[in-house]
Formats: sequence, C-alpha cells, structure tokens
Amino acid sequence: MAMNYNAKDEVDGGPQCPPGGTAKNRRPDNTAFKQQRLPAWQPILTAGTVLPTFFIIGLIFIPIGIGIFVTSNNIREIEIDYTGTDPSSPCNKCLSPNATPCYCTINFTLEQSFEGNVFMYYGLSNFYQNHRRYVKSRDDSQLNGDSSALLNPSKECEPYRRNEDKPIAPCGAIANSMFNDTLELFLVGNESYPTPITLKKKGIAWWTDKNVKFRNPSGGESLKERFKGTTKPVNWVKPVYMLDSEPDNNGFINEDFIVWMRTAALPTFRKLYRLIERKSDLHPTLPAGRYYLNITYNYPVHSFDGRKRMILSTISWMGGKNPFLGIAYIAIGSISFLLGVVLLVINHKYRNSSNTADITI
Repeated sequence: MAMNYNAKDEVDGGPQCPPGGTAKNRRPDNTAFKQQRLPAWQPILTAGTVLPTFFIIGLIFIPIGIGIFVTSNNIREIEIDYTGTDPSSPCNKCLSPNATPCYCTINFTLEQSFEGNVFMYYGLSNFYQNHRRYVKSRDDSQLNGDSSALLNPSKECEPYRRNEDKPIAPCGAIANSMFNDTLELFLVGNESYPTPITLKKKGIAWWTDKNVKFRNPSGGESLKERFKGTTKPVNWVKPVYMLDSEPDNNGFINEDFIVWMRTAALPTFRKLYRLIERKSDLHPTLPAGRYYLNITYNYPVHSFDGRKRMILSTISWMGGKNPFLGIAYIAIGSISFLLGVVLLVINHKYRNSSNTADITI
C-alpha cells in the first residue's frame, strides 16, 4: 500500500491527525538549548590580541628554557661502557660463552667531584622490553603474594610457566631475563689499598611497588617454606628466596627484582642499581680522581647486538640529566617571538590596505 508524500506535512511536523486524536509533533521543544539560542563567545583574532600573545609566550618560554638547560648541564654524569666488544676492552674476554662467571675491571677518572647523592644506573641498549608479549609475560597476582597463583601461575607466563613439572616463581619472560651483573666501585687514592665506595641497595624502588604491588606469600614459617613446591626461573642461578640475605629485601620484595620488573618504554634504557649517599657536607660524595669498576659479567647481550654500561649521575630539582626539555622551551619561545616580529612588520605595512582599497563590481 503506497502513501502520498506531502512536503507541507514535513514542514508542519507531519500529517494532520484525525479529529479527536492526539496531535503528534516532532518539532524540538522551544527551549534555548534545543533551539540553539544559548549565549556563545567567539574570539575575534586581531593584531591587537594576537601579537601580544606571541610576544608573551616568547618572553616566558625562553627564560624558562634557559634555566632548565643550564640546570641540566650542571648535573654531573659519566658513562662507562663495559660490553667488551672492543678487543682492547678488559671485558672482551667475557664474550666467550665458556667464561661463566667472568670478572673484569675497568679504570676511569672523574675530572670533577660529584656533590650530593649520586645514583648508579645500569644501562642496556637494543633490548626491547616494550614488546607486547614480553610485557604481558607475568602474573601480578603471583607477585602480590597470592598463594593460589603461586602454585598455578597465569597462562600469560608461557613458556616460562612451569619447569620440571613445578610452577616457576616468579614466572614469565620479564623475570626470567632479570639483569644479574654485579658492579662494585673503588676509589684509588694515595694509600696502598683502594677505598670501596658504599653502595646502598635499598630505597631504589618505587614506594608503591615495594609496599603495594609486590608481596611475599603470607605465612609464619621461613621464606623458603613459603615458596615450597615452586622452582626458580630457567635462567636464574638462585631461587627467589635467596636473592638477598636481609629478610626485608628478599623474595618478591627484592628491590633489584622490583626495578627490573618495571619495563622500559624504549629499547635503550637505564635502571637504578645503587645509591651512593652523601656522608658529609664538607666533602664531596665522589671526589675527583681515579676509580675502578669491578664487574661480575653474567648478563649476555652480544647475541642480540646489545650494549651494557654503568652510569654515575647526580640529580637536580628537575631529575636527571636531560637537555631536551630546555631546548624545546627555547625553540618554542624563539619561534613564537620570531612569528610575533614577522606579524608585527606585516601588520604595520599593510594595516591600512583594506581601508583604502577601492572595490569595484
């Protein structure tokens, strides 16, 4: 059955209702919102408003950028590459797969003293911790001390979920690839024996990770008993309950382990390894002079063309050394200021053109 179309019906809101029926109207209600009569503000961009904005942005951003850049450059930092790919490197002998464990020593000199607290990092290159399957290869319930997840890890941990018919604790590819080189720092003074630098291994992990996200299985017995029925990851030498001799830094709450489990976003990254605290305000934390780094070389990176390095760095109110932020502020401020000058010249030259031009039709 066909229906006749009437344009008037659409304009009037539809066909007329039969006598005695209820009027049906599809028109929006006569309100300010539905009829789009709400008050609005539209900026009118004129030379008087745009030019001051460009100059103000430039005058604010450039000094801030200079301050951040100078602060970043005042941070002391030194990097020591100990991968051993160079034949003259003391760690070159450790590239052999048969040299396990391997020990090497690298000498270096600090030209300037390091004041305040000094942070020791280990750095890795060409290591993709941001791979999707790698990031998912963990069991957060197990790491939080859940007893059921301890003996029955998540399937996301495959193929590092079970070994020798026992559940792995901690399971997954992230834990299995944990960094395990040992770094020791010594100051070579005028004495007969070098002075070891005290490296603090606590306080390097985020508070929320240490106290919230990572917990050992509950129980009153020893930590070894709480991990009974599990086995260590395939690439580990020791089980998780033997990572440290101190009870508050052992098992899943070991801070070296916690730092490693926070995956990096880029293939070249650094992670905090140790903290060197300042002991006296009268003496620098690391005085200028000769040092040597003792390395227990366990972590293989040569197979995937990776590199390893040790970094010593101080910090400032803005964190570690990173000149990018200061350069970005200076660049944006300079571009804004330059655009303001260009637009000012154009406005001064052509501001009367639109008023004096004759328009003929």
